[in-house]
Amino acid sequence: MRRSLYHAVLWLVALIWFAPVAWIILSAFKTREDILATPPKLLFTPTLQNFRDLFTTNASFVVQFANSVVLSLVSVVIAVAISFLAAYAFSRFKPKGTDFLMFLLLSVRMLPGPAVILPIYLMYAAFGWKDNHVALVLFYAMFSVPFSVWILKGFLDGVSIRYDETGRVNGGSWFHVIFRVVLPQVKPGLIAAFIFNLIFVWNEFLFNFVIGGVQTQNIPYALAVGTYSDGGLNWTFIATMTTIYILPPILAIYAFQKYLLVGMTFGTVRGEV
Repeated sequence: MRRSLYHAVLWLVALIWFAPVAWIILSAFKTREDILATPPKLLFTPTLQNFRDLFTTNASFVVQFANSVVLSLVSVVIAVAISFLAAYAFSRFKPKGTDFLMFLLLSVRMLPGPAVILPIYLMYAAFGWKDNHVALVLFYAMFSVPFSVWILKGFLDGVSIRYDETGRVNGGSWFHVIFRVVLPQVKPGLIAAFIFNLIFVWNEFLFNFVIGGVQTQNIPYALAVGTYSDGGLNWTFIATMTTIYILPPILAIYAFQKYLLVGMTFGTVRGEV
């Protein structure tokens, strides 16, 4: 009885938290009149017209969605690759001032966006990097490195250095030790860092709005500038674009949820393996 009650409470909490998301998804299949109906309609005739309008009347949507995918995936892959090597150096070689450098990395990452947007904008404008995919990818990668280093260092600290020593004694190169011996053991950490940073870049608006441009617009930018039309809120546009927008991260989190759970606890509650 207690176990059933416990699971019922968990389901209730989950449904309460999911209710706004479910309402947005349902609204994507409603007409404007159904969305604004009072009292709200739970039973309605679904329509796909909102999705047709999004792809036909909003010609830039496909480009904006592609920009979100490219900027997120490429920048996070670069960040995770760099962070793994940096975390390996911090974990294995422990250079002088490691603790201070780790603190410095995290403190820089904790700076609020509005505090750094002006110097970054001036730098990008001076070098002619505005509205440039490569420049924006490098910026997002730079912004994702500190958090990834912290996650991966915790994982690497939990992997015994004896693996490295055994590989070296048996004639393995550093490349072999790092990428063939150690890397497979921290795969959950790599996936956790990838997903966490992917969500950040996927949802990022401020820097894309300021140092981006027409060619690099992402979905948050499109939501911000397309919210109002015909003298009011365009609820069908908001609901439809949001529904498409939230699907990729939901699917990614669902597919890798076991790695995310491990990533949030590894290195904090266990020792070497």
